[in-house]
Amino acid sequence: MKKQFLLLLGILSFIVMSCTANTVVKDQKLYANAWELEYITGPRITFEGLFPDMKPKIQFTAGSDMITGNSGCNGYATRFALKGDMISFADPQLSTMMYCGDGEAVFRKTMKQIDRYRVADGKLELLTGDIVMMRFKPAL
Repeated sequence: MKKQFLLLLGILSFIVMSCTANTVVKDQKLYANAWELEYITGPRITFEGLFPDMKPKIQFTAGSDMITGNSGCNGYATRFALKGDMISFADPQLSTMMYCGDGEAVFRKTMKQIDRYRVADGKLELLTGDIVMMRFKPAL
């Protein structure tokens, strides 16, 4: 009985460690870079027309639930929640207040619709269901 218990405990420990290791590696990809937006779905105006001067950026702060960045013009900071590949963003808690045109409104509205993420081919994709809503490349 004791051997069976130890075997079961060992198997469970292995499974938990495997799942944890995969989650940590996946999450580390989020924190490895600042990310610059290269695609956003929805608006009929061109991407360059939405963000003529500066592309939105997002930076995940390691060891916390905070992100910082800019929405194409104004800087912002807010919280995010992450569980597996599920992600959600709060409304910006801190933000500068310059008028920036339509791009910022589109960016912030789209961020509120996001419920999943993936990092594929070196790019961060933010999704609603299975639809890629935003795609970011590593910022230089």
